[in-house]
Amino acid sequence: MSLEKEPAEAAAIFGDRIGLARAYAAALARDSDTLGLLGPRELERLWSRHILNSAVVAELVPAGATVADVGSGAGLPGIPMAIAQPEAHFTLIEPMERRSDWLIQVCEEIGLTNVEVRRARAEEVGSVYDIVTARAVSALPKLLRMTVDLTRAGGEILALKGSKAAEEVAEAQKIAKKLKISGFEILTVGAQHLAEPTTIVRTTLI
Repeated sequence: MSLEKEPAEAAAIFGDRIGLARAYAAALARDSDTLGLLGPRELERLWSRHILNSAVVAELVPAGATVADVGSGAGLPGIPMAIAQPEAHFTLIEPMERRSDWLIQVCEEIGLTNVEVRRARAEEVGSVYDIVTARAVSALPKLLRMTVDLTRAGGEILALKGSKAAEEVAEAQKIAKKLKISGFEILTVGAQHLAEPTTIVRTTLI
């Protein structure tokens, strides 16, 4: 299995923290198969589909924000976002022990200091954050039920979604009032760097 070469856009996205991104990519490539972090063919697009696709979401995170990444798994999108936005604090929430242990190990190994890891399900965390992120966790209605209690009043949930984003928003509208959601936006981020920008559903709470 060939590992994707680092694209030229990576340096523009990560700036002087590109070394952290390279170290993360190397750790993911090294351990992915053993721990089942990514699918077997995903190393061929490790940078473009996973790392850069996640990192550009940091455009939506202001300095000083607290961010929870739910179902963090291989650290996506949380670790690339934390590398790209060093002025925010990220909490990676992952229930599986081997994955949460790996996340702790990798953050220590690469020297990523604006991240902490919590081994828990989203419903068990008991803290609130300015922003909650999720990638490939579940359909939007179920995801919102999992994450609204983690999000402060007026805060945001950023869900990385694909071509069915509008359909998922239409489904989620049915539970918006019950969950105290003020609105949904479908955004694309990273267009200035990526051939395929990242689609985000941004849910804002009342």
